[in-house]
Amino acid sequence: MNRPSSASASSPASPPGATGSSGSAGDSDADQLKRIDRAIASRSFAVLSTCSAAGFPHAAGVVYESVGRTIYIHTMRSSRKGRNVLGDKRCGVVVPVRRIPVGPPFTVQYQALAQVLAMDHPEILALLEDGKLKAISGHGALDEPDGCFLRVEPRGSIHTYGIGVSVMGVARDPLHAGARSVAPS
Repeated sequence: MNRPSSASASSPASPPGATGSSGSAGDSDADQLKRIDRAIASRSFAVLSTCSAAGFPHAAGVVYESVGRTIYIHTMRSSRKGRNVLGDKRCGVVVPVRRIPVGPPFTVQYQALAQVLAMDHPEILALLEDGKLKAISGHGALDEPDGCFLRVEPRGSIHTYGIGVSVMGVARDPLHAGARSVAPS
C-alpha cells in the first residue's frame, strides 16, 4: 500500500524511475519486504517503545539480534522495558538505516508484540547454541541473575522511510518519495 503522491511519475520533482512513493517502477511489496528484511538483518540498533501499566510511554535505544523479522533484545526483567512488556506486550520499533553521513537516517518502523523469555527458555537456548544471539549475549549478559530476553515480532503493516528509494529521490521530494507501507502476508 503506497502513500499517494501529488507528483506524477513523469514530473520533474519525482526521482528518475519513481512512481509516487513506491521506489522504482514495477516495484512490488515482495521486493520492499526483501529490502526491509535486509535492513533489519544488517543493523543491530533500534528504538523500542513500550508503555507502562499507568499508560506512560517509554522509548529506549536497544541492541538487538534478528532472526528473520523477529528481533531479540537482552535486558533485565526488572528494567523499565522488562516491566512494561510484562504488563503490556504491545510495543513499537524503529530501526534507523543510515545511508549517508548527514541528515536523518532512513527508517523501518512497525508495531509489534513482545514477550519476555527467561534465559533458560528452550527457544533462547536453541538460538544460543546455534550462535544466533552472539551480539547480545556477551559481556557477561548470560550471568545476570535478573537477565531475560525480549522476543519482538512485527504485527500488521511495516512502514519505511527512504528504504528502496534513491538518496537523490528523497532529497528532491522528501515528503512523498520516501514513505511506504507494506503488509507482510
